[in-house]
Amino acid sequence: MPKKLLITEKPSVAMEFAKALKINAIRKNGYLESETWIITWCVGHLVTMSYPEKYNEELKKWRLETLPFIPTDWKYEIIPAVQNQFNIVESLLKREDIEEIYNAGDSGREGEYIQRLVFMMAKPNPNAVMKRVWIDSQTEEEIVRGINEAKMLSEYDSLSDSAYLRAKEDYLIGINFSRLLSIIYGRRVAKEANLDKASISVGRVMTCVLGMIVQREREIRNFVKTKYYKVIGEFGDEQSSFKAEWKMTENSKMYQSPKLYNETGFKKEDDAKEFITSLMGKQANIVEVKKSKQKENAPLLFNLAEIQNECTKRFKIKPDETLESIQNLYEKKLVTYPRTDARVLSTAVAKEISKNLNGISKNFKDEEIQGYLKKMVEEKYSTNLVKTKYVNDAKITDHYAIIPTGQGYENYDKLSDLQKQIYKVIVKRFLAIFYPPAEFNKIAVTINVENEVFNTSGKVCVKQGYLEVLGSSRVKSEELKVKSDNEVKETENNIDILNTLKKGERIEVLNFETKDSETSPPTRYNSGSIILAMENAGKLIEDEELREQIKGAGIGTSATRAEIMKKLEKIKYIEVNAKTQIITPTNYGEIIYDVVASSMPDMLNPKLTASWEKGLDMVAKKEIPKEEFMRKTRNLY
Repeated sequence: MPKKLLITEKPSVAMEFAKALKINAIRKNGYLESETWIITWCVGHLVTMSYPEKYNEELKKWRLETLPFIPTDWKYEIIPAVQNQFNIVESLLKREDIEEIYNAGDSGREGEYIQRLVFMMAKPNPNAVMKRVWIDSQTEEEIVRGINEAKMLSEYDSLSDSAYLRAKEDYLIGINFSRLLSIIYGRRVAKEANLDKASISVGRVMTCVLGMIVQREREIRNFVKTKYYKVIGEFGDEQSSFKAEWKMTENSKMYQSPKLYNETGFKKEDDAKEFITSLMGKQANIVEVKKSKQKENAPLLFNLAEIQNECTKRFKIKPDETLESIQNLYEKKLVTYPRTDARVLSTAVAKEISKNLNGISKNFKDEEIQGYLKKMVEEKYSTNLVKTKYVNDAKITDHYAIIPTGQGYENYDKLSDLQKQIYKVIVKRFLAIFYPPAEFNKIAVTINVENEVFNTSGKVCVKQGYLEVLGSSRVKSEELKVKSDNEVKETENNIDILNTLKKGERIEVLNFETKDSETSPPTRYNSGSIILAMENAGKLIEDEELREQIKGAGIGTSATRAEIMKKLEKIKYIEVNAKTQIITPTNYGEIIYDVVASSMPDMLNPKLTASWEKGLDMVAKKEIPKEEFMRKTRNLY
């Protein structure tokens, strides 16, 4: 009887597919088999690219005359540790009773690459029809849909081309530039780093990220704090007063004065005090009172970079730990596909979103979450997302944002405490989009004292809206951060005082004082913020035209960024503080940076790396042929 063969990326996923297909499969050595289906699995990568010495034994020695090394016919080999599983998969692919082969690997570029390498090496039964399963979660419903709607494998050829090109590009850069720099600078680096010997590791993404970290560290190291002095006025009467800050305007006696550090402060305290003396006893008038109401909607949903940054802030964990936890949630059917760059939902998903909400409501036994859901029902909050900012098909490539599926609760108790906490963070971000906006009352007052302008403002949250779910930590820095009852009361009192003021009225000057202030250095990256910086690296490009051209391109991908950071730490180019997750370059990392900066500075520039990533994306979207991309890559050498 003809059979269908399905290949997943790992054994646990294979079991979920078998369960979803409701087949009575017998477990065999490395696969499951029923009357109609055979389900087998890879265990991550089974095939890898061969090192240069496999092309020519002489290339094992690092010599300048053998560079650049650019193969015309690429060689690949089976990874020895997984040879047995490859043999099993290969034998199944070649079976003559197989009529259909389903690639059910991870639904992304890297997942495509893993399985295409296996197909390339194994040479499947040529009579079998080859299809691709593409799913957004591992719920039974989604697995069945993915199989029923599986497209011909050839429809994903451009994604496969992009994956092969990415691997070749990284291989060529890693082999050629690492060897070149090691040969020329290895001894110097070893001497500076006080090592017996040193090899220099260079990577397309890795070296660029090292550059970002070293440059930030040097900005901080070279930063000289500058002290300056602001002028603060106190106005009102003894029963109710408020403070306002002076700001230089064109009508000010200090306009363009060399005594000023900036428009709000003086270089010397004595000059600030002299200025204060000139204002004493002068009349103050209210020249403007601006009242406004502001609304703020809930933030967009999580993509991988955003949740990695959030988890670093909340739990002080590394991005790879976050990814591992969310991958576990995904495999246990609790959340959708994690390796996504999108922060919005598709129209199709938005129309069915009540299924997710109902699943959470019925099965997630968390008192806080149930309280939020209860309020949604009582207040009749709309679940129609289609015309909101949270739904945008144009901003989705492979997958939509990470959201709870509303399923998988039979697995919840098996989760670690950290995984449960991360799951709740995802659920709360999801529920927040159904809540109304937070509302703020804002008032801004401008006071004139002898043509010198003083400004003050107050802002208070009058309706929490979505902040009821996400908490006051979501309120931006210039807004009220609820830390204590006293602070809330003080802010509300200030708003009450400002609300009594009217344009044109005179107001008493109670006092003037100076306030010390100083400039601040940039902050160091932590293991979460560096992931966001990598995602948004295209914004660092100074050339406006090029920045627009590669808009949306970061360095690395959502699937690879955490591994890049892990590698930089492993080869001792950076250090990550275990408690704070703050990243600093090592002395060794800075020596490597200086070598690259002096010899091939483009490797440190986000422009080059982001433009490569954009090119790979264009290949995947069939906007440029793979030959054109490879030709440009070869021209580097």
